[in-house]
Amino acid sequence: MNKEKLKNLTVRTLSGAVLAAVLFGATLISGYGYVALLSVVAVVGVWEFYNLSEACGYKPQRYLGLTLTLAIFAFATLIFLEVVMKSCCWGDSLVWAVLTLIPLLIFVSFILELFRAYDNPIANVGTTLMGALYVALPLSMMLAVPQLLSGLGSWQPWYAICYVLIIWANDVFAYLVGMTLGRHRMCERISPKKSWEGFVGGVVAAVGFAMLFGHLLGGNLALWAGLGAIIAVTGVAGDFVESLFKRSAGVKDSGAIMPGHGGVLDRFDALLISAPFAFLYLLLTNL
Repeated sequence: MNKEKLKNLTVRTLSGAVLAAVLFGATLISGYGYVALLSVVAVVGVWEFYNLSEACGYKPQRYLGLTLTLAIFAFATLIFLEVVMKSCCWGDSLVWAVLTLIPLLIFVSFILELFRAYDNPIANVGTTLMGALYVALPLSMMLAVPQLLSGLGSWQPWYAICYVLIIWANDVFAYLVGMTLGRHRMCERISPKKSWEGFVGGVVAAVGFAMLFGHLLGGNLALWAGLGAIIAVTGVAGDFVESLFKRSAGVKDSGAIMPGHGGVLDRFDALLISAPFAFLYLLLTNL
């Protein structure tokens, strides 16, 4: 290994260790730390998405989009704090006010575009709203996933951590199996290096680790196995989706906030697509 590759590997490893410490530290401290962590990811992620949109030649309404992102996440946070953290210092009026604000902001984006002298108004409004849909909505659902998975009404940090670890297991084993056995490419147009062999290896690892975590936490192994499969399959789709966005924007990474890892979207792309499917799966199994 030459010096340049060794340096890049060192930077990537150290950066990854810091990221893991922040993720797990904030989650384990309390539910408030978990909310703060996801809110930062939401804001930075939406900002990066708008950067990608502008690289494609569009002009999203950045600050309205950020406001819409915060409104969506604030609504989910108010429910989370009341139901899970049992800290209710507001009335129902605040929840309804935030909920009402969300559709209002959507229609305000249509009106604002009337006063902007940019081409492609449909695309500009579309990318504005898509930023919030793509980033804020899945992260809002992640506030509920640990509770749905545990079946408990109190904050359960280890369930949130296990969710992330399943994603990482899928990524790591897909890479390792793909590097050693990969022969058949999944979609060279978007991501030339991903193979079907690596995909299968990632799914098997995700299901295996999910069942291990389910055993350690005393959960239903079949439920956890299903969750692992859903996270793996939709997580790969999330990776492809973000790769497609970056390719259309002509960039390698969505940002540079994490040395060696790129931006927030680069690190959370699998979670953004997997969260809605996991939320629906756990909601249906709870019913």
